[in-house]
Amino acid sequence: MRIHLVGTGISQGIPVIGCRCAACQSSDIRDKRLRTAAVIDSGSTQIAFDIGPDFRQQMLRGGFTHLNAVFVTHEHSDHVAGLDDIRPYNWILRGAMPLYAEERVIKALEMHFPYAFMPPEKRYPGAPDLEVHELKEPFSSVQVGDLELLPFRVFHGALPILGYRIGKFAYITDCSYLPQESKELLHDLDVLVINALRHTQHPMHLSLSEALQLIAELAPREAYLTHLSHEMGPVASFEGMLPSHVHVGLDGMELEVQDTNL
Repeated sequence: MRIHLVGTGISQGIPVIGCRCAACQSSDIRDKRLRTAAVIDSGSTQIAFDIGPDFRQQMLRGGFTHLNAVFVTHEHSDHVAGLDDIRPYNWILRGAMPLYAEERVIKALEMHFPYAFMPPEKRYPGAPDLEVHELKEPFSSVQVGDLELLPFRVFHGALPILGYRIGKFAYITDCSYLPQESKELLHDLDVLVINALRHTQHPMHLSLSEALQLIAELAPREAYLTHLSHEMGPVASFEGMLPSHVHVGLDGMELEVQDTNL
């Protein structure tokens, strides 16, 4: 199974419009970041984690000509604003795109993209076509093709959102707090992708030191940092601070995990 980090940046991306900081002015390609998202590819099944405003660019850049499903972590714009761009996949699939999310997230999407949730007889030609699957509660696995996904609870400030585990891989974004019941599901990982916003604390996201502390507690074989802010500074300024098994996630990075069974 291959994990493609198609975006690893904050809600504004990097560079941030008009910003003159060292990260935003860096010429290092590693400091160019689209909004955070990922694609999982087992070889026969491809799923997207989140579908933000850079979705079209990410899919074109990665050459992802097929998707079997989209799984949404939460309803914030940087994770869902690209929903309209599933339309080419409707053509490829010759039908609706399966979309998995919690009830609150589905209602938010209905509010922002009402034309995508109309009954088929009322939907105008060419509108996004979705096959909506409500994730009724965390900790109940979902099968898509040959991939079994286990949603688990994450807190983004006070907002309950989802992380996902597939076999020995787990994906966490926009986390500020991970409850104990989720931690208990996240040991024995080969690869953990987890957010680290900046060096200083933030009420909605893990700081670098908090992310490193959680990584040490969960003890994955390898960990990759995502949802990085320009406040972290250029990659070259902090990558040397990291433990040997912790890596800076980069746009376009591909990771590999052998075991896909939960």
